[in-house]
Amino acid sequence: MNRTNTQAGEAATKKYVKFGIVAVVVIAVAVIGLFAIRAFSSKTVSAETAIDGISSEAVSGGDLRMAVIRMDAIQSESKALQDLRKQRESYENKLRDELEKEQKDLEKEKEEIEKSQDVLSQEALQRRVVEYQGKVTKLQRDLTERAQAVDVAFQKALVEIQEKHLDPIIEAIIAKKNLSLVIDGRFARTGSNIENLDITTDVINALDKKVSSVKMDTPKGF
Repeated sequence: MNRTNTQAGEAATKKYVKFGIVAVVVIAVAVIGLFAIRAFSSKTVSAETAIDGISSEAVSGGDLRMAVIRMDAIQSESKALQDLRKQRESYENKLRDELEKEQKDLEKEKEEIEKSQDVLSQEALQRRVVEYQGKVTKLQRDLTERAQAVDVAFQKALVEIQEKHLDPIIEAIIAKKNLSLVIDGRFARTGSNIENLDITTDVINALDKKVSSVKMDTPKGF
């Protein structure tokens, strides 16, 4: 009876090992939007009372000076942001290369386990399977954490470019052109005969003069 149970256990373990696979790690970084919510007083007043004290003055058509900026063009064409993307891609390529190497090593180890299942005891075989699964789990966790670290470093550098370089340039152009309103060109619809409306090229040229690269912090794990 004991021999029958032992044989059944060994058969189940061998079958489990035979059909074991290496999980493919998918490096994906989710972008999470954060929205601040303010609480309003439960006390209500009329609309007339609410707007009491607001000036009746408004911008007239003759006074309104507008411009559009295509942020997507700035992101793709400015030297600093092009360089920043290359830095991120370098870290991502390194992760991809390491993943391929680790997967090959794990696949080789899996094959060795399968070949040894006829010579190892049930306990030894189960121990090797558990160790193998632990390596797969650790690889998944480590690569995911490092991919997230790359994104954190990239986003930090983006914020630095925007706050230290891009925003001051846009504000300076607004002041120089005496603009009343600047709109993101991705959401604007304009005619073809409006001169000096799009200031994207001005922004890109000024940004290139001010900064050509911003070094990412070394992501954790590299």
